[in-house]
Amino acid sequence: MPDRRVRAVLPPSLRAPLGGTAVLAALVVGVLGILYAGDSGPAPVDARIWAAVEDAGPRWRHAARAVDFLGEPLGAAVLVAVVVAGCLSLRRPRAAALVAAGPAAAVATTTLLKPLVGRTIHGEHLSYPSGHTAFLTALALVTALLMTGRLAPGRPAGTVLVLAPALLAGATMGWAQVLLGAHYPTDVLGGGCTALAVVPVTAWLVDRTADRAVDRTAEPVRQERG
Repeated sequence: MPDRRVRAVLPPSLRAPLGGTAVLAALVVGVLGILYAGDSGPAPVDARIWAAVEDAGPRWRHAARAVDFLGEPLGAAVLVAVVVAGCLSLRRPRAAALVAAGPAAAVATTTLLKPLVGRTIHGEHLSYPSGHTAFLTALALVTALLMTGRLAPGRPAGTVLVLAPALLAGATMGWAQVLLGAHYPTDVLGGGCTALAVVPVTAWLVDRTADRAVDRTAEPVRQERG
């Protein structure tokens, strides 16, 4: 039987730390959602951060718009398609499935949470949690997870290698959303944490589904040999 540790998109050594991260991230999403449910304005911390970035020059705003495009439907589709194609070229269909499912699950979760929380910005635009931030954080997380799985580092190093790119991507998209006034800073924190909560669960589900499919395929062969 093939070694599942090689095929797994969620390496066994990272299940515990990423599972703990997912729980903490889900708690942050829930607490922020409760705190800002029904709000239509910035919290004090949001106002302070907005004040710090409101004088950004045109070059920074152009950069923010470029980053923002990566979370738009066209930009997101191109990014996912490129990474999926890379996984398929390496004959890693399970990895390709995670690349497609992880960001989609994170964005879908933000879409479901927005009307439940009911926080708005610029009138009636639902803002919490940020879908753009959830998308880029999730894509960076799944990509880092797949690359780290091939390197097979120890648990501490592997956890850092997986989470650092995700946090950097989330911070970058969050910065762009705040600078452009599309979201409150606490919205982007909620979006990033949504990805950190959803992606490890999605990876586990992809592994479980693929393992069961392999078992169903292998069972007739084992019976024939027996």
